[in-house]
Amino acid sequence: SDTYVFVEVKSSSTLARAAQSLSARQFARICTSAEDYISRTPKGFLTEMRVDVALVDHIGGLEIHENASM
Repeated sequence: SDTYVFVEVKSSSTLARAAQSLSARQFARICTSAEDYISRTPKGFLTEMRVDVALVDHIGGLEIHENASM
């Protein structure tokens, strides 16, 4: 089955700082936007989805957190 993946990308000098730059309010807005989009798909809220967060540091280091939550 198809899964919709919504990804928020945060970058900073370190991965830890990138993670700290995502606020609960921002994450809530991302989730609301994802839910709004999913509600318009043919299967609506029965559509599989997740929200990932990608963290990037100044040298291009990358961490991806699947199914992120606050």
